[in-house]
Amino acid sequence: MGLFKHDARILKFDILIEVVKQTFAGTLTDEAMQRFIMLLAPGNKTQFRCCVYKEREILRQRARLSMGKMANDETEHHPKQIVQVINAACDGCTIRKIQVTDNCRKCMAKNCMAACNFGAISMGENRATIDYDKCRECGACARSCPYNAIVITERPCKASCPVDAIGYDEDGIAVIDEDKCINCGRCQAACPFGAIEDISWIVPVCELLKMKTKMIAMIAPSIQGQFANTSIGQIKEAIKTLGFDKVVEVAIGADMVAYYEQEELRKHIDEGKTLTTSCCPAFVNMAKIHFPSVYEDNVSTMVSPMMATAALLKKQYPDYGIVFIGPCLAKKQEAMEEFTSVDYVLTFEELAAMLIAQKIHPSEMKADEEDYVSNYARNFAQGGGVSKAVSQANNEKGEDKFTAYYADGALDCKKQLTLLKFQKFPYQILEGMCCDGGCINGPCTVEDAAVVRARMNKENMGRDIKINEILKHYEVEDQNLHLHRDK
Repeated sequence: MGLFKHDARILKFDILIEVVKQTFAGTLTDEAMQRFIMLLAPGNKTQFRCCVYKEREILRQRARLSMGKMANDETEHHPKQIVQVINAACDGCTIRKIQVTDNCRKCMAKNCMAACNFGAISMGENRATIDYDKCRECGACARSCPYNAIVITERPCKASCPVDAIGYDEDGIAVIDEDKCINCGRCQAACPFGAIEDISWIVPVCELLKMKTKMIAMIAPSIQGQFANTSIGQIKEAIKTLGFDKVVEVAIGADMVAYYEQEELRKHIDEGKTLTTSCCPAFVNMAKIHFPSVYEDNVSTMVSPMMATAALLKKQYPDYGIVFIGPCLAKKQEAMEEFTSVDYVLTFEELAAMLIAQKIHPSEMKADEEDYVSNYARNFAQGGGVSKAVSQANNEKGEDKFTAYYADGALDCKKQLTLLKFQKFPYQILEGMCCDGGCINGPCTVEDAAVVRARMNKENMGRDIKINEILKHYEVEDQNLHLHRDK
């Protein structure tokens, strides 16, 4: 869903804009943000919640996350857990998974009572009732009802989580199991109340820009098409106007990764093993945490395009800070790994907030020169683009064709990794993207994925450059692209 179609995301965006303004002005404090919150929720009239006081508390917790703090004051800070629950916003969902609706006819068969093995259902005055102290939420009653009067309503955050990392405390508030969470952001995107959000690094980035620190911005391929009537060259120029010294497309690293991942694929094929790609950090997290044997045997040792580009830039500009800008939450976690050359990660939401706060309009910019990159690299942003790029590199080297499968979304990723674990996966390379449709549908994008895809395809039309021609322009021969673990 686009940024401006979700009320909770709009409120988050308003707060991010104010945080940027206050940071550049040197006036950012909790008190200053509280005054702004009073402007967002004035008087005693509520907009979305039961009372204005609750609305203000939710906004206060959103502001804390935007300032790089934990939403809930008493919570211990775990920096690698990017996705956090805003407790005050999390009680809008129905607490009960199994509920009896008005469709209940209080029938004589009483199938629901007969189906319940825990004695949790009885007949009330007008319809069946559930004793939730006895209910085990097995769903047998719902399946037995001839009127479909008993419904099973899984809360969206839990239903969306592919790794069962969402639970609830005694008050029914969502709790994230940090040992299971892969920071994919699906729960954040799924929550209708915006009760799950990411911690922002926008404040330290703005402070560094304010101090005129030497900084390079790296932009993910999926940034193309995020802003209406704006080319990628104009986007780069707009980001420079914020104060960055250079803006570089991460598609450079994507070309590098595709070319050398092809070599690793051939080795896996010779050994009779499947290779899985390393582009999506949430997919890699899923394999590492939940399928460790697959991670060790099958996941590519190639770093992601973000890491490859950052390493190249750090070698050329060792004194510069490096900021990645993308649609992904898991990239914030990836940027904290030991092998990183990335200093901070911003999302497209956060970039848009910075541009608006500084009154910079990308569509009015004079286009900067584009980086020398292939369409295959830019299409890493779309589902299936990684394996297509590896296939292109394979063709350029004259190798035999290979079989590939694209796992579209986290649930499909989990399914294919399960097949791979039990040696039932019939393809030679598995590309996994935890966001349906790829990075263009990331949790922190600005525009709808279908719109972005159309804009990307239109802008890239007519560009036909081979990957091996691209790499001649960059010093990649001595780059170690196998950094994220030893095999």
